[in-house]
Formats: sequence, structure tokens, C-alpha cells
Amino acid sequence: MDFTNDPKFDGLYLQIASQARGIDPLLDTLFSFLRRKSDFFGDGNTEEALQAGVKRATEKVNEVLEKHVTLYLEEKKGELVKKNASMKKDPKVKTAVKETMPQEDVIELGEDGGFDISNVPDASKSSSAAVEKSAKDATPKEEVASIDAERKAEEDDDNEPAPVGNGGTTDRYVWTQTLSELSVSLPLLENTRAKDLNVVISKNHLKIAYKKGDTLVNDALSKSIIVDDSFWTIEDSTLVLTLQKLNQMEWWPSPCAGDPQINLQKINPESSNLSDLDGETRQTVEKMMYDQRQKALGKPTSEEEKKMEILERFKKSHPEMDFSNAKIN
Repeated sequence: MDFTNDPKFDGLYLQIASQARGIDPLLDTLFSFLRRKSDFFGDGNTEEALQAGVKRATEKVNEVLEKHVTLYLEEKKGELVKKNASMKKDPKVKTAVKETMPQEDVIELGEDGGFDISNVPDASKSSSAAVEKSAKDATPKEEVASIDAERKAEEDDDNEPAPVGNGGTTDRYVWTQTLSELSVSLPLLENTRAKDLNVVISKNHLKIAYKKGDTLVNDALSKSIIVDDSFWTIEDSTLVLTLQKLNQMEWWPSPCAGDPQINLQKINPESSNLSDLDGETRQTVEKMMYDQRQKALGKPTSEEEKKMEILERFKKSHPEMDFSNAKIN
């Protein structure tokens, strides 16, 4: 099987990379695993056998590295060729073609027989900068303004906080997720029992409704689930639904197709089960769930309750004042 471009393990490596926080620690985890849990470096019993095993391991690493460096350069050059071809069609940006033509990248062998890629230019960064500069010089002001707006939007995305519990909130429920499962907390009418509900969990669809009342959810799921491993229960007038993901190596942007989507690039790969969250994050999720339930019941949210308490204390401190027309904003 060819794993050269297989994305199957992307979710796992993203999780490791986010915890390793750097390319050196990431590579250390890989070679640490090979050193401790395999015979990759050899298992010789003599000095000569040990040296031979290390040599074979080094040659194998260089062989795989050489293969991926070649693939990387081919991909980047292919992208530049396509970009230049599209730019040639526009007479306004012909000058950009000369500035973005890539020079031949040469990767030399180091003294230890390994590839030295420390001086290889980043083709993607240099070409992108050149294209952006030439495009600004050759395009109308309206297009330049559009480019600046897109850059500002990207910067705003960078400043966006991570989603609480790797999930979010909709006008119907609060949800969190881990790589393997997704949890939905949906507020119900007080004293609702399991027999009062009709909950239908399908591989790609979810329906939640009162048997003698409104339908709360009737939508397609964002991704597929394992029906037999998914379940629901009622806790404190809240339906808690646990969906077991079919693909347990990917994050969901939302539970249902029509829900607001979270920014998956801001995902924190740590465990997102409510019971496993740190105190502050768990408090935030529980507050979101409480406010969701209060809104569904037509009652004040936690923030509104605080304001009402402050007003009540103020009224007691100033009985001479008339608060009959006071409004809380």
C-alpha cells in the first residue's frame, strides 16, 4: 500500500503536532517511537552489527526524505506553472510572470550523506509575495481593496478564540466534541420524560420531537455516525445526546448541516468531554447550557439574573426612589 499521499492519519498527526508544538519535538516523537518500540535502528549484538543497523536506518530516512523533497518541489512548481499560465491570459499582469518564475532548486548532499535542505528557498512564500506585489501594481484600485479586505479577514480569523469544548451553541442546543464522539445538550420543557419524546437517530439524520408537540430537530447530520453506539438520556430537563462518529479521525464543523459552523483551525485536540474539561472551560459550557435552557423556557439568562439581583440590592438601599418604570438592558 502506498502511503505517500494518504490523508488517513492526518487527524492523528494534527493531534500530535498540536501537543508537540514544533517540528523538532514532532520528529523526536516519531524517532523516539521507532527507537523504543521497533528494531528500526537494528538489533545487533556486536559493535559492527550496531553500526550497520544505524547506517541502514540513516540511509532509509534519507531515502524517504529525498522522495518527499522531490514530491514537494514538483507540487510547488506545478502550482507556479498553473498560476503563471492563468496570469498570461490577463495583459494587465504580464509583468508578474517574470517576477514569479521559479529558479531551479538544488538540494545538496551533506557530509553525513543526508540531504541538506536548510538553504532551499520557500517557493510558495517567495512566489506569493511576488504575485501579490505585481498584482497590486497592475490591477485596479477596487481589486487591490479586495485583496486587502481578504487579508484583514484572515487576520481576524487568527484572532478568533478557540471554540469552547471544540463545539459551539445554536438557537436550539449546546454541543461539544472529541475526535471519536459528539455530545449535544438540548433544553426541554420542565418534567419532560423519555416517553414524551420521539428521538430517531439514523446514520446521516437526526430527529427529536415531542410526541404531542413541536419538532425540535429534524435535520441531516454534518457527517455519518455509528447508530448502534449512539444514545441519549434526559438529565435535569435537558436531553443529552451522544453521537459516535463513523470516522473517528476528523472534527465536525457542526452537528447538523444547517447549523452555524465553527472554525476547525482553532480546534483544541485535548479531550472535550464535559467531565474531562478544566474547571473554567466546564463552567463556561455549563453556563451556555443553562442560558440555552432558560431561553427555551422564557426565563432570564444568567447575565439577566445578575442584573436583576443588582437592581434589587440597589432598590433596598434606596427605598425612597421609584423603580416602577425601571428597565433592564
